[in-house]
Amino acid sequence: MSSANEHGQGVSHAKDSQLPRKAQEAVPSSVEHKVPDALHDTGSNQETGKVSHATGDSVVPKTLQEGLPEKVEKVVPNAIHDTSGAKFSDGSVGK
Repeated sequence: MSSANEHGQGVSHAKDSQLPRKAQEAVPSSVEHKVPDALHDTGSNQETGKVSHATGDSVVPKTLQEGLPEKVEKVVPNAIHDTSGAKFSDGSVGK
């Protein structure tokens, strides 16, 4: 495997990924870490805020849950994406 350049290209930073290896190695690490961990697990979701706030059942695929902005997660009905009791970054709690 080739070594990384100054943009983090040339290596994959994922522990697990659904992306083709060549694609993983071609993108800069800054882009790689922005992909939701459910699709390309670099362990960076906590740092980037791309986390799911589901506390119960959700019909929303995990990859989309991690990519949704918190404000969207808050307004989706619990019957679709249950966030009851979830703690959001603004201090509010899901109902």
